[in-house]
Amino acid sequence: MTQTQTGEYTAKDIQVLEGLEAVRVRPGMYIGSTDQRGLHHLIYEILDNAVDEAMAGFCERVDISLSADGWISVIDNGRGIPIDKHPKTGKSALETVMTTLHAGGKFGGGAYKVSGGLHGVGASVVNALSTRCVVEVERDGFKWQQNFREGKPDGDLKKLHPSQQNGTCTTFWADTTIFDEVDFHYEILSQRLRELAFLNHGLKIHLHDDRTDKSQEFH
Repeated sequence: MTQTQTGEYTAKDIQVLEGLEAVRVRPGMYIGSTDQRGLHHLIYEILDNAVDEAMAGFCERVDISLSADGWISVIDNGRGIPIDKHPKTGKSALETVMTTLHAGGKFGGGAYKVSGGLHGVGASVVNALSTRCVVEVERDGFKWQQNFREGKPDGDLKKLHPSQQNGTCTTFWADTTIFDEVDFHYEILSQRLRELAFLNHGLKIHLHDDRTDKSQEFH
């Protein structure tokens, strides 16, 4: 928001940011900071969605991979993000969740009785703060995929091939122009995963770092 040189403050001084642009302009409002703490928060938001599935009784395992090429992958065997058309947006539920703030299954109390994270903001914020994001979903008898760039769809939702599995795989590349440094720390993550595993009986969380070939499973 800026003022005119005359000192007037009128309607034309009010900026309206469309879609997820506000997240990219002011990331600290959504994840706290753009330092190491904010960077790791991206993983926690996707992870919290998987944990919510576990708390609802639909997920038993989460796999997190840190790649030497800079991408992070979070895979769960929950129900999978819905892919049918959303009645309000006219887009698939997957695209709606990934590109719309305050869109999620944690508001009405139907899909989730309890939940953590940013409540419908998390996945879209992670998408907005990533140069690239790929979401793969297995449900309804098929595997589906949609790609995103800087929070915007990079193509439509695609039906890939038949699958009898269920779950969601979110892979993202944190935006190096937004974060001070994109360097995920194994020990920071392992401490968080250990706490989550302790609090969620029956959930197995596996962490693998391709950079060092180090792995741990928390149960």
